Amino acid sequence: MIVDNKKEVVKSAKRVATKMKLVKDDPWLDPYANTIKERYQRFREWKEQITEKQNSLYDFAGLHKKLGFHFDIKDSSWTYREWAPKAKALYLFGDFNNWDRKSHPLKRTKDGYWEVTINSSLKHKDLIKVVIETESATTDRIPLLINRVVQNQETKDFSGQLWYPDKEYKWQSKRLKKSAKEKPLLIYEAHTGMALEEERVGTYVEFRDQVLPRIKQQGYNAIQLMAIQEHPYYGSFGYHVSNFFAPSSRFGTPDDLKSLIDKAHKMGIRVIMDLVHSHAVKNINEGINKFDGTQHQFFHEGEKGVHPAWDSMLFNYGKEEVIQFLLSNIRYWMEEYQLDGFRFDGVSSMLYWHHGNVSFDNYSKYFDEGVDIQAVTYLQLANELIHTINPDAVSIAEDVSGMPGLCRPIEEGGLGFDYRLAMGIPDNWIKHLKEKRDEEWSPSFIWGFLTNRRNNEKTIAYCESHDQALVGDKTIAFWLMDQEMYWHMSESDENDIIHRGISLHKMIRLATIALGGEAYLNFMGNEFGHPEWVDFPREENGWSYKYCRRQWSLVDNQNLKYKYLNNFDKILIALAVKEGYLNKKLVQLNVDEKNQTLVFSKGKLIFVFNFHPQNSIPDYRFFTGIKKEKKYKIVLNSDSKEFGGHHRVDDTMVYQSDENGILSIYNTNRTALVFRQVGR
Repeated sequence: MIVDNKKEVVKSAKRVATKMKLVKDDPWLDPYANTIKERYQRFREWKEQITEKQNSLYDFAGLHKKLGFHFDIKDSSWTYREWAPKAKALYLFGDFNNWDRKSHPLKRTKDGYWEVTINSSLKHKDLIKVVIETESATTDRIPLLINRVVQNQETKDFSGQLWYPDKEYKWQSKRLKKSAKEKPLLIYEAHTGMALEEERVGTYVEFRDQVLPRIKQQGYNAIQLMAIQEHPYYGSFGYHVSNFFAPSSRFGTPDDLKSLIDKAHKMGIRVIMDLVHSHAVKNINEGINKFDGTQHQFFHEGEKGVHPAWDSMLFNYGKEEVIQFLLSNIRYWMEEYQLDGFRFDGVSSMLYWHHGNVSFDNYSKYFDEGVDIQAVTYLQLANELIHTINPDAVSIAEDVSGMPGLCRPIEEGGLGFDYRLAMGIPDNWIKHLKEKRDEEWSPSFIWGFLTNRRNNEKTIAYCESHDQALVGDKTIAFWLMDQEMYWHMSESDENDIIHRGISLHKMIRLATIALGGEAYLNFMGNEFGHPEWVDFPREENGWSYKYCRRQWSLVDNQNLKYKYLNNFDKILIALAVKEGYLNKKLVQLNVDEKNQTLVFSKGKLIFVFNFHPQNSIPDYRFFTGIKKEKKYKIVLNSDSKEFGGHHRVDDTMVYQSDENGILSIYNTNRTALVFRQVGR
């Protein structure tokens, strides 16, 4: 158990500089300066305690090098080691011994570890399990650190499988590095299994060959893969993990996944994995719950160890063995699969005992009420490890609370994440679509929720992720056009609802990427307005895959209007890369509530959004922010024909502001225009 002596921590914290940079940058944090010092010092002390036993945090995170199956070439034997401190006896069995449950007992060594040496009869692809005898029961379990788990399609039973091919996978590409002038992070969120149009589970190889080229063509430079860690229930979207070191076999082999990542790297696309360290599946037979017969082996005891909403198990982040297990999991995925980073799932749930189910209406909620300080320290250690292994790696927090310092360096008083997801943005867009008539769309309100974020902490903006696509909700395209998408998406079909939907869909995306953060995310298919929702096969829908797929034929069909949204998305992404405006200074130039028009600048670009359903204004004048005569050209026009618009503005025209910096344009309704300053 990691020692957490509050008196010692406070005493040590006083030795830290009077104010950490996080507090200096935000005077509102002054009342919590000592708490922020304490969390930094607690990180330092945990790290010191951990590394006293190992040479470094990196070495500490090498549990997978000790536990599990390891082959000795010299004597052609296998050693299997396990951690089950409260177990009475362990026996390894499987294909190699004709499933004899008693022939290969493990010997207890020390500190709750067990091991057995096996001759060369154990081989690649052998199915294996371990019998664990405890005070209360005898169960057949899957080894904790197994790197592959497969399911018997007849019995539906899961077993571990030894994955040790004769030839190790040879990487054809190197892990990607940040460029000297870093491009904006543009993420394509994807789920391998539901990435095909066919009504079945897709594979890593099919995703590699069929979907990666689409992502590359659209211009995204990162993919965020969901559901990679093994999970027994497909419909959990991969968030009820059972086997933390095994890529899901329902999509293919470990080498298949490596080939997907390898191909992405060749294309210049980073691969970020959804990492679930916030909870674990309850299952006994498939998961790690009660592996040695006790709940407290990995999780908190009693109700404290069960998530009330997710019906899953909650890790005890104050236990050294748990920390080692999770940190080793990070190192394993980064080194074995050459991953470029992680999106940490459920960070709000980790940070607070109430799991984020409160209103964060004042700063005390981040520091005084229900904070799990051990989870805070674990996340600091995790980010330290990630950036030690690969300084160019990306770590992303899925956090709804907005905890100060979440995305600031640890030494400044932060938790060390690179980015946080702007989870309030999609909620506000959906709320707008549900509750506001078009005439009520307020540019100042839109500006407010898109720019409301912490200074000096990088944010990933998005209109919708997989959360907004799930059954029970609707995608933005479906909120805008609903059932009309079934009947009126033909290019020759004029329909007011579809025209409105396509226009606003484009504007919502451009406003989000331009105002919402320093990076951008899109869930696969939403770039072309994928209709309907995502519903995984389950008993209630007759185990159907009808809605658990992506209908690429819609965007490929040149007679349908989906191509317009796809075209716009491609140019939207290309402009972000070419101009690099996501990290440029933002200046508000005009908020016109009457005409529902918003104007702002970023770098040499000026963005004009007219959300009004009717008002198109000739000679619309606004200040450019520069009191000089300057020339401007349109670099993006959402009303262009290639994007399904009416083409009411001449894209070839050169616009010139007067000596006072006033620019005059034709401000057409439901249109977004982006102007670029040309010349000096």
